[in-house]
Amino acid sequence: MHATTILMVRKGGRVVIGGDGQVSLGQTIVKGNARKVRRLAKGAVIGGFAGATADAFTLFERLEAKLEQYPGQLTRACVELTKDWRTDRYLRRLEAMMLVADREVGLLLSGSGDVLEPEAGIAAIGSGGNYALAAARALSDSSHDAEAIVRRSLAIAADICVYTNANIVVESLEE
Repeated sequence: MHATTILMVRKGGRVVIGGDGQVSLGQTIVKGNARKVRRLAKGAVIGGFAGATADAFTLFERLEAKLEQYPGQLTRACVELTKDWRTDRYLRRLEAMMLVADREVGLLLSGSGDVLEPEAGIAAIGSGGNYALAAARALSDSSHDAEAIVRRSLAIAADICVYTNANIVVESLEE
């Protein structure tokens, strides 16, 4: 997935998801302040997406419906969403990835049926995801809290990845 960086860090009783604001069409930046990280389920879940915007909004809407169907069960809602995503002819064509978290669990979701809980509470997606992931892992042993790690790691990714900017949006939940 190109044109974004989304990072999740769980540390010190807090989970934080942050993302940049750049929207690119090919080699052109068309928007610098998009909001790719948001709250779901009346604020009990946070999520971020990488990929096609319309596809991501469709997936967020479907996830909201699953969260209403399975309240307080993020993992179950995500498994049900990814089942639909893999088997439904329309959803199968959606090109996006998501990071979602509640107070207890953080998950990476993909259209290939992945529902993965990251090791050490750190995960990243998007074109700058590997840069942000490496920076977050390096900073995870420091005295920085989860939000500081996310902000610094996304800034590092923005300095390296041409599809990532430093216009960062962060959402967090206390455990």
